Amino acid sequence: MVGVVQARMGSSRLPGKVLRPLAGRSVLGRVVRAARESGVLADLVVATSTEPADDAVVAECDRLGVAWHRGPVDDVLTRFVGALDAHPGDAVMRFTADCPLLDPEIITLVTAVWRAVPGLDYASTSIARTLPRGLDVEIVRADTLRTLDRLATDHHRVHVTSYAYSRPELFRVLGVTLTPDRSDLRLTLDTEADWTLVRAVTDHFGDVSVPLAKLADWLDGQPALRAVNAGVRQKRLEES
Repeated sequence: MVGVVQARMGSSRLPGKVLRPLAGRSVLGRVVRAARESGVLADLVVATSTEPADDAVVAECDRLGVAWHRGPVDDVLTRFVGALDAHPGDAVMRFTADCPLLDPEIITLVTAVWRAVPGLDYASTSIARTLPRGLDVEIVRADTLRTLDRLATDHHRVHVTSYAYSRPELFRVLGVTLTPDRSDLRLTLDTEADWTLVRAVTDHFGDVSVPLAKLADWLDGQPALRAVNAGVRQKRLEES
């Protein structure tokens, strides 16, 4: 299995977020570390764009010792297929570089589920959400990714896998849920409010990957902090 991390400097709500520092490590660096710590990936590559601004992402990849691939800025699916062409595998685990609090244990667990159910096209923790936004794991079979590349149009090319899970009659899709339900927590990085929460977490725990249970227990005692980004609206699928 190959991990592909989509990362670029452009962001409508928080430009440059993927290279912001958290406890001495970039946001992208934390995502790369969590992916590696899971121990399930044969290869890992960052899929960034050909935009000049993303030269900085390439430089950070070189510093981190992680492979990179460059492709169209808005056609993220094409970027993923190009990354898969350069780093072949039987399946692709998709990461987004705005999830600096990823839990390697959850990555490992979802991979075990994937391997235990033969013939899947796609599996994800976000189909029936019980995880906080920002800790999701999704896996797509390599052949299925190439099928999506042939079929997907418009916003489905930005969201890479959305064509698969929006057409379960065409693809064998599995939703993975974990208890307890912690979907009320928002641990992704898309706005300044998100940044306030994420930075508080890393200021407290330091430069380590924190298991979700430990992080959630701590946040239970921080109601004011949890409220900082509770009202942030996630963009709809069509709002690429």
